[in-house]
Amino acid sequence: MKNRAPLADLAAIAICTLAWGTTWYAITWQLGSVDPVVSVVYRFGLAAVLMFLWCKIRNEPVSLSAIQHQAAFGVGLFTFAIDYAFVYWAEERVVSAAVAVMFASMSFINLILFRLLFKKQAPRTAWIASLLGVAGVALLSWSELAHADMTGRAIAGLAMAMIAVLAAAIGNVFAHRGEHGGASIAASTAWAMAYGAILLALFALLTQRAWTFDARLPYMLSLLYLAVIGSVVAFLLYYGLARRRGYSTASYIAALTPLLAMTMSTLFEGKRWGAAALAGAVLVILGQWLLLRTRKA
Repeated sequence: MKNRAPLADLAAIAICTLAWGTTWYAITWQLGSVDPVVSVVYRFGLAAVLMFLWCKIRNEPVSLSAIQHQAAFGVGLFTFAIDYAFVYWAEERVVSAAVAVMFASMSFINLILFRLLFKKQAPRTAWIASLLGVAGVALLSWSELAHADMTGRAIAGLAMAMIAVLAAAIGNVFAHRGEHGGASIAASTAWAMAYGAILLALFALLTQRAWTFDARLPYMLSLLYLAVIGSVVAFLLYYGLARRRGYSTASYIAALTPLLAMTMSTLFEGKRWGAAALAGAVLVILGQWLLLRTRKA
């Protein structure tokens, strides 16, 4: 593979970073009157419908084989159900900076899982780049982390964030199996989102959560943004990038989103960059540069 990243890869990274870097703000409009689990059901239920419509418009078959359905179910369970539910719960208990650092480690965890399960030997530069991402996000978030109150509730939030990261990484394993099973990205993702929404809906029913809906404009607009941009568009590009460049490279987007969030905070909230944050930004960008110059990780 050529060292220079194709334009499609750079565009996918940029759009996914912009999408997921802004969904954190959109999620704040979802919290309050509607139970977080129910909001996630609405999000991925709507996203699944839109994804199936996208397949129909493109005349892309949505039927999957039994093996492909198993892989899609695994993605739905771990990525769209467990991962997102635990992210919402973690955000209620611990500062978002701590959650961001946890997710920055996903690229590194993916390298470990794919090495153990598929015997994939990634280049040394991929391991170094993944560690640079974790260190960079930690430095970017240092001011928030240093002032965080580590109560029992916050520690529980950290544990939930770690569960979310592990679930997301396992979801990538199932996505990889679906890829090798010959499933198309759009069809398999549509089914995965549908499975995730159904599983979370069953969980909400079993735990007797209130099925409410906020008809106010902020909630509905944020729901639409999360479903269309944060789910349909972002995951189509994410899984396409993962198939071309590897799941570790795609997962590194989790290290880029805090950098975008801090940049937005600087532009709109007057946040200032200290030496630690600047060093963190350099490490995150250096890690991305190394990954893009590395063969498929």
